[in-house]
Amino acid sequence: MQCVLTPETEGYDQIDSINTGASVLVDGVVASSQGGKQKVELKVSKIIVIGESDPTSFPIQKKRASREFLRTVAHLRPRTNTFGAVARVRNALAYATHKFFQDSGFIWVSSPIITASDCEGAGEQFYVTTLLSNSAEGGCLVNSIPSKDGRVDWSQDFFCKPAFLTVSGQLNGETYASALSDIYTFGPTFRAENSNTSRHLAEFWMIEPELAFADLNDDMACASAYLQYVVKYILENCKEDMVFFDTWVEKGIIDRLNNVAEKNFVQMSYSDAIKLLIGSNKKFEFPVKWGLDLQSEHERYITEVAFGGSPVIIRDYPKEIKAFYMRQNDDGKTVAAMDLLVPGVGELIGGSQREERLDYLEGRLDESNLNKDSYWWYLDLRRYGSVPHAGFGLGFERLVQFATGIDNIRDAIPFPRVPGSAEF
Repeated sequence: MQCVLTPETEGYDQIDSINTGASVLVDGVVASSQGGKQKVELKVSKIIVIGESDPTSFPIQKKRASREFLRTVAHLRPRTNTFGAVARVRNALAYATHKFFQDSGFIWVSSPIITASDCEGAGEQFYVTTLLSNSAEGGCLVNSIPSKDGRVDWSQDFFCKPAFLTVSGQLNGETYASALSDIYTFGPTFRAENSNTSRHLAEFWMIEPELAFADLNDDMACASAYLQYVVKYILENCKEDMVFFDTWVEKGIIDRLNNVAEKNFVQMSYSDAIKLLIGSNKKFEFPVKWGLDLQSEHERYITEVAFGGSPVIIRDYPKEIKAFYMRQNDDGKTVAAMDLLVPGVGELIGGSQREERLDYLEGRLDESNLNKDSYWWYLDLRRYGSVPHAGFGLGFERLVQFATGIDNIRDAIPFPRVPGSAEF
């Protein structure tokens, strides 16, 4: 808002103390603006400085600052145009997420943050323990950690066994889906993956719906409807911010999002996707071969080049590259899994039909070298009234990136947690 003062304005004598970063109270009348940069301006009758800001030490000056620099002052960066806009769009996406699922009859379930199981089977989890006492000067002494036969004695820990920060709310979500039919979780998740890339965070938010009496086709339909709903919502309700992103962050982002909101999603099998990539004769950094997971460059080629910006759903992946809980297909080689790819990002949503057959699930746990005793309650869902069910997971920060054009995921969350950095 452009505020116009005259020497007659009450408080005009304080004008020298109004610097970048200061907070003020302004009274006046909104009027048409003579300038070309804004339609209206505020003709000020009274101004009061609430909080001064020292211009010699305030870190964010009235010039373009790099996002790398702004991450070092994350407590002040929401005052900038870019991060204010990101915060508003993130808020709108969260609201639209709850609205979509609530209006569709889903029940929101609070999944636990502390868990004793590894949903992904990847082993990249943060431990939660009280064995490391801080009472000693300089921190915990290694020889004060209880041990037995040369290993940490977890029986003396708070939970009497190893506990972790959750990597997913899915397994807990399945328990409620088996009782209430359609549920979703939306909360923080954690990965202790030592990845310093623009796509990875150690702490992030996940949206994970679970549908009972559903197969992979139902899962894909739900994921498509959800994505189109939230994209339409921000295009209609965050117009000013979206114009800002289209002008300053990613030119053409509004057209890209309109494409997603309006176009039919392409569906193809993993096997057909491999054939498409090999047939493209394009040189990729990572190899393309049946049995290997698709990398971001492959996914983006499929959605951006091969299908001209349409979202693409790839289904039926080799079971060796997917999680233990995904339902095996009749061919014995693939599982009923799907990834939803979008331009600019690649994989945005990953989901599957879950393995509802007890003997198959136990076999997959054995193959994955996972302890069945840790999953006794999960196996119980297959023992007592098991039904076909499916679900998907969506990293919320990836959705924020997709919706704003912000190219680094550390700028899609207020306070990023990454290897070597847990500031603020």
